[in-house]
Amino acid sequence: MPTADKPHRRRRTAVKMAAPLTWRRLGYCVYTRALAGVFTRISDRFFRTRDRRRGSLLLLAPLLAEADSSPLPLFRSPGSTGAQGTDGLHARFLWMAEHVPAFRVPGTHIHILTSPDQFYQAMKARIKTAKRRVVMASLYLGTGPLEQDLVDCMQEALQRSQEVDNSDLQVSILLDYTRGSRGQTNSRTMLLPLLQQYSSGMRVSLYHTPDLRGLLRLLVPQRFNETIGVQHIKAYLFDDDLIISGANLSDSYFTNRQDRYVLLENCWEVADFFSDLVGAVGDVSLQLQPDNSVSMMENMVHPYRGNRDDFSASARQHIMEVVNTARTRQDIAKSERLKRESKGEEGGEEDTWVFPLIQMKPLGIQVDEEITQRLLTDAGPGATVFLTSGYFNLTRAYMSLVLGVGADYRILTASPEVNGFFGAKGIAGEIPAAYIHIARQFYSKVCQLGQQERVHLHEYHRAHWTFHAKGLWYYLRGQVRPCLTLIGSPNFGYRSVHRDLEAQIAIVTENQDLQAHLQEEQEMLYQRSTEVSSSTFQQPDRHVKLWVKLVTPLIKNFF
Repeated sequence: MPTADKPHRRRRTAVKMAAPLTWRRLGYCVYTRALAGVFTRISDRFFRTRDRRRGSLLLLAPLLAEADSSPLPLFRSPGSTGAQGTDGLHARFLWMAEHVPAFRVPGTHIHILTSPDQFYQAMKARIKTAKRRVVMASLYLGTGPLEQDLVDCMQEALQRSQEVDNSDLQVSILLDYTRGSRGQTNSRTMLLPLLQQYSSGMRVSLYHTPDLRGLLRLLVPQRFNETIGVQHIKAYLFDDDLIISGANLSDSYFTNRQDRYVLLENCWEVADFFSDLVGAVGDVSLQLQPDNSVSMMENMVHPYRGNRDDFSASARQHIMEVVNTARTRQDIAKSERLKRESKGEEGGEEDTWVFPLIQMKPLGIQVDEEITQRLLTDAGPGATVFLTSGYFNLTRAYMSLVLGVGADYRILTASPEVNGFFGAKGIAGEIPAAYIHIARQFYSKVCQLGQQERVHLHEYHRAHWTFHAKGLWYYLRGQVRPCLTLIGSPNFGYRSVHRDLEAQIAIVTENQDLQAHLQEEQEMLYQRSTEVSSSTFQQPDRHVKLWVKLVTPLIKNFF
């Protein structure tokens, strides 16, 4: 995504549309993106050793076109639809615990943040008071005054740790290598002073996708190289408090870019899991040094100089060890908890379950994809799913499930003027038009199938803001509040499934107050939207140039 997470500053005056694209620029656009897959395959064959391991094809997601068939399900079909009320929710969604850790927490410890400023202030306050750990995973760290203020909070915390608390505070930052290295002043240069001053308490890891290598790495310029794959997880952890979001560490995400944010307060098991997860991804990433150079940890395979299959296999083993270790611990804790409950020693405070879902297809990990498909499959008639994505570009598998007979869907996406690319220079400025084209094709398909009463498409509007919220809210049949939400970094699109490293959590709750807060969050976002109809695409600002229509099928898998 050159980009998908770099919002452009809003312009209060009307933005003049770019002049018609020349054939040379059009050729460059198609060459850079559409032929990227060709160069990937050529360079990968040239630089990799001959010994291919079994299963390597599974690790290589297609770069240009999706396979017509969806992956075989990892989970067995449910025996029954389960309870229709809040009673028995855990039993209804227990199948997730067979494949990922399931953390029981009190619903009162989960707080829904609703604004960029709340998100920003919550992070600053917790960095300042952290005593053991600050762990932050993001696509990038911006370079403006607000971001510098965040870095200053880290500096104050590290200094206090050394001089006052003697608490050995550890700060670990995970960013994407390509996005974090763009330009002369970048994420790396923002963090170098901390690394130089507090080398024993500061770690900066820069994940580099194994798919950007060889000739492709030499030929694709900065900004466009992010289309091949990035580190996209957004997790912010302070001691035992955790914020899961889709927001990056950049000024607009702190001011006027609407996203989603959930704060899990004093949830040490969930915090430990995400700390270990970010640490594991960091271990297979390039390590930033005080002189601004990078190097790999000892005995780790290099992401683009080493053998691609070896890197992916090693990284997968390293990351899945975190998942498997957490599940083993839970099996032990579960038996102990059952003993205490049988003796009446434990109450019913823990009325909420948190399931961490990760998706890292370049490394052969596709848990989030499979669980999301299962949730959409199980959402039968009478249920309602509110699904949102700042960049509406569903995979074929997800689209097939939405358009099939099942739940009612209310899909929220960005209107053109709140798209993060609106008003961008050059080719990027036409990306909102590509999303218009994709939305129009989807809406036409809904109408062709006669699903207008069941599947509704909405557009978010807000003057001088951009829209980046993603996730879903799941309402059971006959219920007025959601019992489940997905929140995190995935966009439900091709690159979220096939290219990037993603993480989100599924929250299943019987807590009435938490359900009410989730409903309020969902309604707050949808209140600023209008429903799409056939007349929407007849408006003058929805005109899509012919060349954009022609190029979109070639490049839609890159954003």
